[in-house]
Amino acid sequence: MVDQKAFKTLDDLADCKGKKVLLRGDLNVPVHDGKISDTTRLERLAPTIQELVKKGAKIIVCSHFARPKGKVVPEMSLRPVGEALASILKLPVAFADNCIGPDAEKAVGAMKDGDVLLLENTRFHAGEEKNDPTLSQDLASLADYYVDDAFSAAHRAHASTEGVTRYLPSFAGRLMENELNALSRALENPKRPVGAIVGGSKISTKLDLLSNMIAKVDVLVIGGAMANTFLAAQGVKVGKSLQEAEMHDTARDIMAKAEEKGCKILLPVDVVVAAELKNDPATRTVDVNAVPDDQMILDVGPKTVELLNKALAELKTLVWNGPLGAFEFTPFDKATNAVAQEAAKLTKAGKLESVAGGGDTVSALKHAGVIDDMSYVSTAGGAFLEWLEGKALPGIVALTTLARESFPL
Repeated sequence: MVDQKAFKTLDDLADCKGKKVLLRGDLNVPVHDGKISDTTRLERLAPTIQELVKKGAKIIVCSHFARPKGKVVPEMSLRPVGEALASILKLPVAFADNCIGPDAEKAVGAMKDGDVLLLENTRFHAGEEKNDPTLSQDLASLADYYVDDAFSAAHRAHASTEGVTRYLPSFAGRLMENELNALSRALENPKRPVGAIVGGSKISTKLDLLSNMIAKVDVLVIGGAMANTFLAAQGVKVGKSLQEAEMHDTARDIMAKAEEKGCKILLPVDVVVAAELKNDPATRTVDVNAVPDDQMILDVGPKTVELLNKALAELKTLVWNGPLGAFEFTPFDKATNAVAQEAAKLTKAGKLESVAGGGDTVSALKHAGVIDDMSYVSTAGGAFLEWLEGKALPGIVALTTLARESFPL
């Protein structure tokens, strides 16, 4: 686990007036019909930029965007994102048509103290995803310091996330710092009892996560279609519900190991069923042992919600990844909404440390109206999931070992 003392932060970069700072952000925001539909990642990057502006640094922002696969794809340019970032910062943001080379060098050379410059998409170069040392060196040559504020990209050993730390003194930005500290409080040094809610459609995609969770938490709630596989593995008939028959042995193995480690697994005791997945179909709430053959489980029922909320009241720490039901369709959002609102209530009362993350989880908490009431909600997606799985993230390892050893400021 990452101890805060193991990585440098902006507190260690106090005197950077007139210095060039290469800031790795995550500007890979969703764009639909040419418009940015969610500016959350830009808003979360803003505090680090604003702090560096106040310190008089020259801030050179770099990021990937979409998947151009090493080629220049005009539709995947970061220029429109730079305009949105400028609007959020309420500051001018200059733009360079390349992230390296003469275009970038000229733009950097024109900067004054406190200026903000955005470089073009790093993935326009094949060397980004290959972690090519030449690209890393070219990026590093633009700056005096490197600040990584893109935890969401830390699970990839790319030139702009891992390689560049070999050539510049490196620091964690405020977003990265907050993310690491929140995850540390949730899993490595949590107040106990600690519980986890893990949802999703397939055990096969979250096998490492489940295995890591049962070794770290006291209570594990399994929801979503994944719960159907656990139920079926115990002989429960789940009708037409989505489940993985080939994973029954694995599910039983996970339950046996959880019992060995003293981790209590909570599965649904009642469920909401329907003949098809769509908005507002005819539904029934039935005991988990009474699912009709022609119906599918699409949410957990009120008795399960009551059971889960009672469990929440006994926890001090909660980690959440994945919804309890098909929340994108009404009325199968009811259980996720109810449990999320209870978790938020306990968090606001100071009784629960709640950390959540993953794309569907963020959407579900927004839908429930509680995203701002949890202790911390990560937008990191894959990096958040790999952290929960107990994997080392290259971008974090680079900040905590290589960078410290190479540049012991």
